[in-house]
Amino acid sequence: MPARLTVRFFAGARAAAGGVSAEPAEATSLEELTQHLTDRHGERLGLVLKSASFLVDGLSCHDRRAPLPAGATIDVLPPFAGG
Repeated sequence: MPARLTVRFFAGARAAAGGVSAEPAEATSLEELTQHLTDRHGERLGLVLKSASFLVDGLSCHDRRAPLPAGATIDVLPPFAGG
């Protein structure tokens, strides 16, 4: 069963999501979440999500297939210039 999540977009991810800073979503993993967000906002965001980093409740998550905890906050951080 998908977990209810809060997704927060930062910098270029926010721009690619049409200026949305946060929204609710449901997904079992980051892999599923990225597909859901791409379907919702379009391929421009999909491209950003391919190279983005994700924080799950403030902790970096590199395994896009790991289960997401219910009620988690997911921060979408695109690559930043110069860093």
